[in-house]
Amino acid sequence: MLRVIVESATNIPKTKFGKPDPIVSVIFKDEKKKTKKIDSELNPVWNEILEFNLKGIALDISSSLTIIVKDFETIGQNKLIGNASVALKELVGNQSRSLPFKLISLLNERGENIGATIDLVVGYEPPTGPANPNDPGGTNVPDTADGEEDGGYEDGADGTADGIAPAVPSDTKEAQLARRITKGKKTRRILSNKPQDFQIRIRVIEARQLPGNNIKPVVKVHVCGQTHRTRIKRGNNPYFDEIFFYNVHMTPLELLDETISIRVYDSYSLRADSLMGEFKIDIGYVYDEPGHAVMRKWLLLSDPEDTNSGAKGYLKVSMFILGAGDEPPMEKRERDNENDDVESNLLLPAGIALRWVTFLLKIYRAEDIPQMDDAFAQTVKEIFGGDADKKNLVDPFLEVCFAGKKVCTNIIEKNANPEWNQVVNLQIKFPSMCEKIRLTVFDWDRLTKNDVVGTTYLSLSKIAASGGEVEVNTGETEVGFLPTFGPCYLNLYGSPREYTGFPDPYDELNSGKDEGVAYRGRILVELTTILDSKPVNKKIEAISSDDALIAEKYQRRRKFSLSAVFHSATMLQDIGEAIQFEVSIGNYGNKFDTTCKPLASTTQYSRVVFDGNYYYYLPWVNTKPVVTLTSFWEDISHRLDPVNLILTMVERLQSNIAALKSGIQAKVSENQLAEIWLKLIDELVEDTSKPFPLLEAKSNVTVLDTHIQKLRLKSLKHILEAATRMRNDATDVTATLAEIEDWLDKLLQLTEEPQNSMPDVIIWMIRGEKRLAYARIPAHQVLYSTTGTEASGKYCGKTQTIFLKYPQDKNKGAKIPVQLRVNIWLGLTAVEKKFNSFAEGTFSVSAEMYENQALMFGKWGTSGLVGRHKFSDVTGKIKLKREFFLPPKGWEWEGEWMVNPERSLLTEADAGHSEFTDEVYQNESRYPGGEWKAAEEPYTDVNGEKAAPPGEITCPPGWIWEDDAWIYDINRAVDEKGWEYGITIPPDNKPKSWVAAEKMYHIHRRRRLVRKRKKDPSQATTGTKVMASYEDQEGWEYASLIGWKFHWKQCSSDTFRRRRWRRKMAPSETHGAAAIFKLEGALGADTSLDDGEGKSSEKAKESATRVFGANTPIVSCSFDRVYSYHLRCYIYQARNLIALDKDSFSDPYAHVSFLHQSKTTEISHSTLNPTWDQTLIFNEIEIYGDPHTVAQNPPNVVIELFDNDQVGKDEFLGRSVCSPMVKLNPEVDITPKLLWYPVLNGGKACGDILLTAELILRDKNGSNLPILPSQRAPKLYMVPQGIRPVVQLTAIEILAWGLRNMKNYQMASITSPSLIVECGGEMVESVVIKNLKKTPNFPYSVLFMKVLLPKEELYSPSLVIKVIDHRQFGRKPVVGQCTIDSLEDFRCDPYSTKEDIAPQLKVSLLSAVPRRDVVIEVEDTKPLLAAQLTEKEEEIVDWWSKFYASIGEHEKCGQYIQKGYETLKVYDCELEDVPEFKRLTDFCDTFKLYRGKSEDNDDPSVVGEFKGSFRIYPLSDDPAVPVPPRQFRELPESGPQECIVRIYIIRALALQPQDNNGLCDPYIKITLSKKVIEDRDHYVPNTLNPDFGRMYELSCFLPQEKDLKISVYDYDMLTRDEKVGETTIDLENRFLSRFGAHCGIPQQYCISGVNTWRDQLKPTHMLQNIARFKGYSPPILSENGSRINYGGRDYTLEEFETNKKLHQHLGPGEERLALHILRTQGLVPEHVETRTLYSTFQPNISQGKLQMWVDVFPKTLGPPGPPFNINPRKAKKYIMRVIIWNTKDVILDEKSITGEEMSDIYVKGWMPGHEENKQKTDVHYRSLDGEGNFNWRFVFPFEYLPAEQLCMISKKEHFWSLDKTEFRIPPKVIIQIWDNDKFSLDDYLGFVELDLHNTVIPAKVPEKCNIDMIPEYKANNPPKAPKTVSLFEQKSMKGWWPCYAEKDGSRVLAGKVEMTLEVLNEKEADEKPAGKGRDEPNINPKLDLPNRPETSFLWFTNPCKTMKFIVWRRFKWIFIGIIILLIVFLFLAILLYSLPNYISMKIVNPI
Repeated sequence: MLRVIVESATNIPKTKFGKPDPIVSVIFKDEKKKTKKIDSELNPVWNEILEFNLKGIALDISSSLTIIVKDFETIGQNKLIGNASVALKELVGNQSRSLPFKLISLLNERGENIGATIDLVVGYEPPTGPANPNDPGGTNVPDTADGEEDGGYEDGADGTADGIAPAVPSDTKEAQLARRITKGKKTRRILSNKPQDFQIRIRVIEARQLPGNNIKPVVKVHVCGQTHRTRIKRGNNPYFDEIFFYNVHMTPLELLDETISIRVYDSYSLRADSLMGEFKIDIGYVYDEPGHAVMRKWLLLSDPEDTNSGAKGYLKVSMFILGAGDEPPMEKRERDNENDDVESNLLLPAGIALRWVTFLLKIYRAEDIPQMDDAFAQTVKEIFGGDADKKNLVDPFLEVCFAGKKVCTNIIEKNANPEWNQVVNLQIKFPSMCEKIRLTVFDWDRLTKNDVVGTTYLSLSKIAASGGEVEVNTGETEVGFLPTFGPCYLNLYGSPREYTGFPDPYDELNSGKDEGVAYRGRILVELTTILDSKPVNKKIEAISSDDALIAEKYQRRRKFSLSAVFHSATMLQDIGEAIQFEVSIGNYGNKFDTTCKPLASTTQYSRVVFDGNYYYYLPWVNTKPVVTLTSFWEDISHRLDPVNLILTMVERLQSNIAALKSGIQAKVSENQLAEIWLKLIDELVEDTSKPFPLLEAKSNVTVLDTHIQKLRLKSLKHILEAATRMRNDATDVTATLAEIEDWLDKLLQLTEEPQNSMPDVIIWMIRGEKRLAYARIPAHQVLYSTTGTEASGKYCGKTQTIFLKYPQDKNKGAKIPVQLRVNIWLGLTAVEKKFNSFAEGTFSVSAEMYENQALMFGKWGTSGLVGRHKFSDVTGKIKLKREFFLPPKGWEWEGEWMVNPERSLLTEADAGHSEFTDEVYQNESRYPGGEWKAAEEPYTDVNGEKAAPPGEITCPPGWIWEDDAWIYDINRAVDEKGWEYGITIPPDNKPKSWVAAEKMYHIHRRRRLVRKRKKDPSQATTGTKVMASYEDQEGWEYASLIGWKFHWKQCSSDTFRRRRWRRKMAPSETHGAAAIFKLEGALGADTSLDDGEGKSSEKAKESATRVFGANTPIVSCSFDRVYSYHLRCYIYQARNLIALDKDSFSDPYAHVSFLHQSKTTEISHSTLNPTWDQTLIFNEIEIYGDPHTVAQNPPNVVIELFDNDQVGKDEFLGRSVCSPMVKLNPEVDITPKLLWYPVLNGGKACGDILLTAELILRDKNGSNLPILPSQRAPKLYMVPQGIRPVVQLTAIEILAWGLRNMKNYQMASITSPSLIVECGGEMVESVVIKNLKKTPNFPYSVLFMKVLLPKEELYSPSLVIKVIDHRQFGRKPVVGQCTIDSLEDFRCDPYSTKEDIAPQLKVSLLSAVPRRDVVIEVEDTKPLLAAQLTEKEEEIVDWWSKFYASIGEHEKCGQYIQKGYETLKVYDCELEDVPEFKRLTDFCDTFKLYRGKSEDNDDPSVVGEFKGSFRIYPLSDDPAVPVPPRQFRELPESGPQECIVRIYIIRALALQPQDNNGLCDPYIKITLSKKVIEDRDHYVPNTLNPDFGRMYELSCFLPQEKDLKISVYDYDMLTRDEKVGETTIDLENRFLSRFGAHCGIPQQYCISGVNTWRDQLKPTHMLQNIARFKGYSPPILSENGSRINYGGRDYTLEEFETNKKLHQHLGPGEERLALHILRTQGLVPEHVETRTLYSTFQPNISQGKLQMWVDVFPKTLGPPGPPFNINPRKAKKYIMRVIIWNTKDVILDEKSITGEEMSDIYVKGWMPGHEENKQKTDVHYRSLDGEGNFNWRFVFPFEYLPAEQLCMISKKEHFWSLDKTEFRIPPKVIIQIWDNDKFSLDDYLGFVELDLHNTVIPAKVPEKCNIDMIPEYKANNPPKAPKTVSLFEQKSMKGWWPCYAEKDGSRVLAGKVEMTLEVLNEKEADEKPAGKGRDEPNINPKLDLPNRPETSFLWFTNPCKTMKFIVWRRFKWIFIGIIILLIVFLFLAILLYSLPNYISMKIVNPI
């Protein structure tokens, strides 16, 4: 106990309006107590004692009291006078003590002393028992009495120095809190970023303990912009049971960030505060729960505004997230659990209460915000001579968004580097169900919408940890921690930074929708979490200057150097203008940004060269461009080193797991597998036991750093121990795989580094001046670490292959912009010398300029240069002079200016090729509509630059033409003659785009002429000699016109020439490659020397930035030695490619690209599974650099598959990337292994390709190369032996049973189809079906083929089924095809003796008249007595009893089980999905046939089905070995069968709602071929879980009418009925299956009763059939049928029927015994299956479930047995009678005129669901002691289902509703006590709610009746269960019950009521009638008028009684007194009146 005596205060300052009315609040932990107010006093004295219950927790040294003194206001919020904090550490200990705290100073909001003081005395009694650490403390403190909220107290934390809780949690409670936050994130699999269909289902079940009196609660659920609400209920514990469906189409990641908001409102209240409580949860949280569902959990509702309030009630819900193909989990509703303890089933783990915490998000500053506003105002400034400041054209502010709350910082105008220094207080209930804090930087606009600058997220799961997994096994201390972050920068990414006035096409990227393509600034933030925090009224406030200083040390920058050497740029297809690459990190290196120093961050512009086959490349040859840049960032190596270390472990583990998996797949020997496994474990043990870099002595370590390090060390230790344990204990390798993959997941989680403040390195490809494609490389991958090589990035100083991407690529990577090989090194400038050890080649730096000349009058000179300068940059636009150049600081010239020609002109495009395609474009032009004529430049190259005519192009030396002549290329988007057409739009002089179709307005056309040539084998000379001759020339390069493509050899048409001058520089201080980092800034350009224009120095500065890009030093890396390699790419086959042609196939071929060469395979026609079996040989490939580094990281081989089209452009099928095996020494005998690589198109898997490649270092003459593989055709090399798969002769048997549901082809139906089966290059065709309509089965069913198949299953080809239709005129189109990938399922051993798989029912065709389709309503035709007996029994048991007994709901099945009746099997899935029945395809499988082109995102259309099966087994190569026996023998007859089909529909579950009210009116529609039964009359109104109980019977012919479609429709009166969903059953499979699926066999053989035998054959007959088909001798009966010998074993009836209860319905013994034997044969039992309904609207999402079964009876076997009667149960009528006798101790609510307390009592009652039948007693007026006498009867009729213990309520929801809605709710009664008022609304006093099944037993006497009889749920202590009894069993009870009301959050006794409760059924009610109130018949029992005291009357209607009891009783003595006074007064008056007369008479007449 803590006792605080608030004594007095002094010197309280005056207010504006006079003296204050001081009141003191004392807060301890979350509990607040108040004193009374003292009116108008500056020195108040309170002397009040406030007590705090410590709940068993002792004080600790951090305990403190907060004292708040306020000025009391009657209206509005109390005003803060001052506050103080009192530390209680002196009281800590085990002794009771008290201390005075005198003259404590009070402080105002700003922490300043106000001069007032306060005196207190604090006493402390320590708790007696041990401390209870798990008690959550004051989480549900009742709210303060006067409802006043701490409005004026604004600074929750910074009024006190010790207000902020430590960030590192100490006790277990906090760790538990933290544990909750990171729960389940690892269960999220890698989610795709493609929008999908999802369905969110929220089921609101019931609420408890909602606050308030006489409330009408309603629940609103808001998800993804959709809101649904429940019906309005009454009372504090309403039962809703409603389900809401939310269908959304979005990406999974977007969905998981959405929030589910559940709010409970009081619908009575029109006020704004009608919100009673709410709960918010992220969808991602639910998704991470098992099964993506939260089942029947209680949510604790809280008030979002009032942080001090406790629980606002509880709500029970279920939530599911369903993706495409997900099955909704079944909800199990346990009856015993319905009264479940709320606490144990809360959505949070027990022991954790939700508590208010504050996230303090400190936002310090931002930097590098890009320009967002127009420069208009700045330009105006410039005109008028002002200073323009363009970089600051942005007005940033930051918005913080979390759990639906948004807070914005200040707007800082015109500042790209704003400093906010503000702290955002986010108060939430924790653990939060929301996961991400979103931070968005906006640019504020005065007029228009604010623009998003960039978005970033703080993921709570990444900045907090549960630590739970690690300690469970070790028992060590917790490593969990609460959310904490920084101070650290967060980087923003989004659209490119360049500002244009036009709308930004990539604007979405700034909102975090997709991967950002450019750096857009960064923000410095810090997050801390405060537990048990005080309420915060300011959402945002300024950070104190001290705190801002603390963040300074985290901003210390260090200089980093980055170098990137570009080795190759290949696979270019976007050609045209020259191309350059830019490397940037942050803003450094961004060529278009002027805020950083100019850097050598871009490569030189280069022109592309055709590679002779398909792609273009940049000809860098041996001089590789280098970019260097320096930048300044925080040194976060202490964060990135561990990440790289763990990534190294992950990589090793991943490759080892892959090796292990492929070993398992390839079925290698156990020893080999054990070796791979041991290597994996040993390497993992080695990795995890390595020392880890520690954080000591690092300056900028944050709290989160220490936590994450602790977590990583613990986890690594845990993995190490587990791996060591596994190494010693494990026996089965495959069993360990799951755990090893779990370790991999854990390691991957440890690599997450939330505080990674170093921006990504971004490479841009720039064409002309336009950014075209980008790649983002995380900085840590290329960062050099001083810790060690493993801590350096994976690609640091290593050459890596990067595929660039288009920004926001709509085609998802279908086209690659470029493939780069680039070597990046990033490290601290302090250690840049280390770069030398990584650098390859020789780095050179030079300045560059071009000398330009033109041809005038036959002479070269400068006079003809129009608009060009004599010396310029590469663009020719910027004037340069030799004198302009000044070397950068630290550099000096080395040598003079030299002519240095462009190397790409010296290297011909065909270098290294053995074959080459020359290309030239023929151009024509015309006036619109005129004749085509040769264009001005008739022949050009692809870029439109002049080229020689084809006739003049000669074959170079050493080459010979392969084609006879030039041919035009039609394999493009061109017309039949190869032309493509275009128009020019000025100022262009050539078309930008080309189309294939000619239009009148086209004025240009061109076509591509190609001619192939090949190396002349007779001439071994290479072209280098020819080139050498050019070296002597002066280095001029020529062009026909300025700006056109330059060439080396002068032509007659050339009018312009230029040559390149370069001057080398050398570093003056350092030597080695690292010197290139000294090139910071551009070359100095001394423009002031330009004599002609005398520019000022200021202008010179400006021009230096303008020429940036032209005038940066050029860095290059040259390699002296080139190595020649030889690549062989072995492409064997592909499978499952997509169909891109109308004939359902593709014509695939592959482009294989390796560096700057590419080759193409042959075209494989009309197949989706091509086998190319081809070796592509790249004879000579030059790669620069050390062969060993190439071997470590070889260039990728890229395979792109295309579909060849006769007309138009070939279509892209997909791409695959493979790394070649490198052989530096070809003598080493290792052969590469063929592997399947996935083919991807737009991120989607589109098949696989089987290939491998090897890269061999070759000698000069190629003598060391392996021999060439054998040729299949000239120049077509096959895959050589040793690499190609080993094959074996294999038999494939095909059971071709028939074709079904074939759709029309080209408008005509398919009549005469046959089947072609292809596999491994072999083919077999079936016979033709003559007439598909009449006989859809093949006449001869078995086909046989011999094929050479690979022995390894890994390589086995697909099996292709094609259906061709035989049409007139010999046409045989393919009308459907199907590819079977895995042949493993069909492999078998041909010699194993196998039971025959023919079905049991061999029935021949007997044509009969089709029956009329009927819906059977079962009628009784039995004799009267039997019928009566059955009826009697059916009242006790019916078919539904059997059903409920089978699903375990025993309370609904009555006496069924006790009678010994059988149950059936209820499958929770389709019968086909039950594993033991093998999809019922044991006889034959169903394969879907496809046709047509696969469109985007659509599956190809299904056009039919093939029924059949396969058996595959090996054959011996030796012809002497006999052929194995055939597999398909003794087949059933394949003719049509006429059958009776009975469909039993039991009920539907969780249907998708179709109506606006969230319900649906379902009915059944059955379609079988052309027969349709639409059961619209029997729709079930307003429900999602209808009980149909319908049976339908119809006849059909199998197999023609095999598809039975059962649909559920929603009935609509006026509009069209909507389909909810449908399911289809293949009746043929059921009929043919050997599992007897046509009619399930029951457990008992009954000849009467509800379970009468319904099959056509008796059990003995069926047993004979089974014996015959299994090859057993017929079963032998003996001993009067009590023993049967079957299959060589004796069975007796006793062994099956011992301990079984036998009943009168059982049939003869031999049939029963035969049935028992049948049940052991694996046949389908009597069952109910649960089928999922699907709709076309959401194809793979369940629309509900249907429980049903189907029986199929062939007519040839005679009539079947009687069908079951499954009509639904009807509710029974019951009557509830409540007699209200008396009340006692009712609250006296009013004062009479005479001042007495009294109440006019009456009682009201109703049953929930029957609110319209409310009844009330008469009024007991003027009860003065709370007693009321009534003797009044309430009569409540209701309908009740005894079996289900629920009330059935049918009523119209609204007056306009057409149908009554049925509800099932638990039976309850509510009794309320009211106070009657004549002229105002009656006052509600209290209520009691009684559950008729669990009725609280009443007290016999009123004295024992108290409020504790009714239990209350509290968050901390579970209630004691009261004594209850079911009123349905007890029939009646009488006694006293307490009524209570809510007051200030707690319950108070409102009175006691004496009642008799009685429940009767209809019959009993007729026998014992009774009227309402005291009406006739007033019997059972008779109610007399109540014996009320005479004082009970209504004053208004009884004036006499009013006089007697009100006036006379109360004022009796006053009346008497008044009368006496009157008499005395009269007496005196008469006396006075008559006295003078008497006196005068006396005087006159004296006696």
